[in-house]
Amino acid sequence: MTIKLLAIGKTDSNNLSQLIDEYENRLKHYVKFELELIPDIKNTKNLSEAQQKEKEGEAILKKINPTDALILLDENGKQFTSVDFSNYLQKKMNSGIKQLVFVIGGPYGFSAAVYSKAQGKISLSKMTFSHQMIRLFVVEQVYRAFTILKNEPYHHQ
Repeated sequence: MTIKLLAIGKTDSNNLSQLIDEYENRLKHYVKFELELIPDIKNTKNLSEAQQKEKEGEAILKKINPTDALILLDENGKQFTSVDFSNYLQKKMNSGIKQLVFVIGGPYGFSAAVYSKAQGKISLSKMTFSHQMIRLFVVEQVYRAFTILKNEPYHHQ
């Protein structure tokens, strides 16, 4: 199984980029992992929130294959402990999915078309984080999940 993280826009902070890269490299030992950035929508000043979500949604859906399992990172999604998330990933791997795609949307969330294609929603917290920081949190949690599944000492309970 491949795990892909799709996100709108680039990461402006070199420090965040370095940490994301570090966890991406660590993940190579466990699973094929890809981080794909979708360019920011141009001229957003001239667009309403709904129009911006539609344009971002079109860009997201172009990156999704029909066989992908699409999971949205959404404030109204299901929350997991790290151990529960590792079990969730194990179930996804056991189900025979070729590619599990997590998506971080733009500043206003997702379009109705993206919600209708999604097979689930996950929330990392009730708090609000920047979209750039969420990238690091997702990559780190995926890494943590694999260390839990392998009984490695990274995670402590």
